[in-house]
Amino acid sequence: MADLTDLGLSEYESRAYRGLLDVGPATANELSDASGVPMGRIYDVLGSIESQHLVRSQAASRPKKYVAVEPETALDRLLEDRKRELREEAEQYESVVDSLVRDLEGPPKPEEGFWTAEVGADGALDLLLERIAAAEESVDVVSGATSSSFDVRTASDDIADAISATLDRGADVRILLSPAAVEAYPDHGVSVADFGANDGFEVRVGDAVYGDVIVIDGTEVCVGFPNPVEPEEPFALIDLTDPAFAAQVVAEFERGWEAADAVADARADGGCP
Repeated sequence: MADLTDLGLSEYESRAYRGLLDVGPATANELSDASGVPMGRIYDVLGSIESQHLVRSQAASRPKKYVAVEPETALDRLLEDRKRELREEAEQYESVVDSLVRDLEGPPKPEEGFWTAEVGADGALDLLLERIAAAEESVDVVSGATSSSFDVRTASDDIADAISATLDRGADVRILLSPAAVEAYPDHGVSVADFGANDGFEVRVGDAVYGDVIVIDGTEVCVGFPNPVEPEEPFALIDLTDPAFAAQVVAEFERGWEAADAVADARADGGCP
């Protein structure tokens, strides 16, 4: 069951506030007896909850009397205090992260032939976003149909944010789509209009485009695989660092890129989002 301690009050503070709700206006001595808060602690406890605007005091009376603020008002005040503390804590963490980003150096490139894999749509998307975030120079994307490794309908905002951050870092992003992918993306894919004004971003549409491949900095290749039993379901993503293999993939990408239509031309033909 929820308790006032869940909103940041100590056990004694919770007892004192509840005690005032039970007995009404009371002196410290009376409240100590009613709440079970030791007399040696009651003044500190009352001072604390008064500073949190949970009780009011009648300073002119001798001895001083205290009365509880209405529960709804008191709870709202406690909630706002906790929200403020969380915001401050989040800002502190963000400051720490900013500092560590400047201090920590990225790991060296993995040895040739190093690979990792994620099975399942969520893991595949996390891996893809991680690798896009690591790009320093370029991201080349081939999408022949709906993604075979993650659900574009739920991932489009995350992908758009990752692409935007990559462009902000000065890397180039090229996306090569098949007509089938273009038809699948208008309602829930990354919109070309979001990045069209950036010189480093370009999308083309080509007829001979198949598979689900992303090349990072010309040396790292992410390949999506459909579910072998349910081909329409996202399944897995493999990330391979192998410059020789990546060079072959890039060569095929460039060949398809040169044969593809620019976005403006594809729009004129009715094929681009």
